[in-house]
Amino acid sequence: MYKLITAAEAAAMIKPRSRVCIGGFLAVGAPETVIDAIVAAGTRDLHIIVIASDWENRGVGKLVVNHQVGSAQVSHMGTNKEIQNQVNCGEIKVELVPQGTLMERVRAFGTGLGGVLTPTGLGTVVAEGKQVINVNGRDYILETAIESDFALIRAKKADQAGNLIYSKTARNSNPIMAMAGKVTIAEVDEIVELGGIDPEDVITPGIFVNYIVLSKEK
Repeated sequence: MYKLITAAEAAAMIKPRSRVCIGGFLAVGAPETVIDAIVAAGTRDLHIIVIASDWENRGVGKLVVNHQVGSAQVSHMGTNKEIQNQVNCGEIKVELVPQGTLMERVRAFGTGLGGVLTPTGLGTVVAEGKQVINVNGRDYILETAIESDFALIRAKKADQAGNLIYSKTARNSNPIMAMAGKVTIAEVDEIVELGGIDPEDVITPGIFVNYIVLSKEK
């Protein structure tokens, strides 16, 4: 059973050098209330695992602007000039990961797998230093699972058991990220009674959710 906490309490759990999966894509589905609390806490040297670095004033971009990110595994940085600047000056270390590969590596950790085999990136810098395995005459890169200490996600609604549903495209990376955190904190718009969510509509079962924060954005 999850525990209801404040955004400040959620932020206090996250310490320097924590590895944090954060849901959303270009800030759509980002847990903005929890991110704002981490910005206010000023926790530095975070490692973030995200699809995109969002914008300077939205989503995880706010952590970048506040110089709280020490490293990242990310697929898309094109909309955030600040992370580009910090990477170029050596303040942030970045591993660029193809988006599908990133999510499969996150999923692998959440499901207890050591990694996945993918042809994506063969013959490019993506494959440098990685093991290539031949299966039935075809080469694949062994991409190892991406470990995370925390998963911060955004859902539309939770019930009293912690089951979650999402709003439209906010479903992007959030369900996979929810599986991957050793501790998963879900920011939600509302909490309803058991039965308030049809079991057929549940996307993330409550077994994955440790804490819930009510969103300030409704």
